[in-house]
Amino acid sequence: MLWTKRAEQAQQSLDSLFWNAGISMYDIEIPCPDGSCNTIFHYWWMAHAADALVDGLLRTDDAKYARRLSELHEGVRTKNGGAFPNELYDDMEWMAISWLRAFEATGEPQYRDTVLELWEDIQGGWNDTMGGGIAWHKKQLGYKNTPANAPAVILACRLYRTLGRQEDLDWAKKIYVWLRENLVDPASGFVWDGMNRNGDGQIDKDWKFTYCQGVYIGAGVELYRLTGDRAYLDDAARTAEAAVEELTSPENGTLHDEGDGDGGLFKGIFVRYLAELVKEQPASNGLLKTLEGNAEKMWTHAGSEEKPLFGTSWGRTPGRKVSLSSQLSGVFLLERMAELEIRGILS
Repeated sequence: MLWTKRAEQAQQSLDSLFWNAGISMYDIEIPCPDGSCNTIFHYWWMAHAADALVDGLLRTDDAKYARRLSELHEGVRTKNGGAFPNELYDDMEWMAISWLRAFEATGEPQYRDTVLELWEDIQGGWNDTMGGGIAWHKKQLGYKNTPANAPAVILACRLYRTLGRQEDLDWAKKIYVWLRENLVDPASGFVWDGMNRNGDGQIDKDWKFTYCQGVYIGAGVELYRLTGDRAYLDDAARTAEAAVEELTSPENGTLHDEGDGDGGLFKGIFVRYLAELVKEQPASNGLLKTLEGNAEKMWTHAGSEEKPLFGTSWGRTPGRKVSLSSQLSGVFLLERMAELEIRGILS
């Protein structure tokens, strides 16, 4: 199976080129002689690295992924001072999402404990400024954005599915309503980034990121799966169409280059949750073609089948330096293609 093979090659490249056994985490870029690149602790990148490992584990049931998850869990906890909470609510949400998936995949209680520690902290970010919503940062409680709210919906939904606590579903619905009413363009379904960043109540409508579209799509899909209410799925589908219209090249459908650093992860987040929508609506041929076209384009420019590398543009071969963020996005896309292939959704 073509995409399944490619996903495994990408995972092996991630492990052999980026894993740093000395810190039990991934180097944040390559080349990185003697770990010298790790001047910044990219906490939320490590959360997505855990998500990638869960993808590999679910696809293969290979114990190597479970071992690496355990090592990464300890590495992050050690680097973060012996606990998992930090100052950024969106970062904590990503960490909680990944370790909840790890708990579901492995049954390891330490991962569940990490999730519950983080979720309790995250709920404290909700406040009445701007009518509700979870803040972005503990020192900027009035700034509310999509990255701090849509992933919280995904997390709360999955907690409800796993633990069966009604309060988690209630949280998911409450956050979703606030998000839809405040940061989704009623005319198109396109999702704005945030509001009140400068304390003036203004919405950052010019910040157009695949990240925001992806997490809102994911939130809608998760709520649909729990409630059966197609309005959530319709919201997700509408946003997906708006995102493809706004954020892909009209010539070939390739997703835009959103830059290095954190931006390198944005497309990976988008394709992860776009694929979740496609799983619910397999007849969404246009969305499936977007995934397939971008995957083909990215693989063509990966440089090597044995050790593929993925840059910030999926239409160009990456340069000498490759960031962990963009490498993870490439892994996510290939794992999504492999999953759709295994499920028989790809033709």
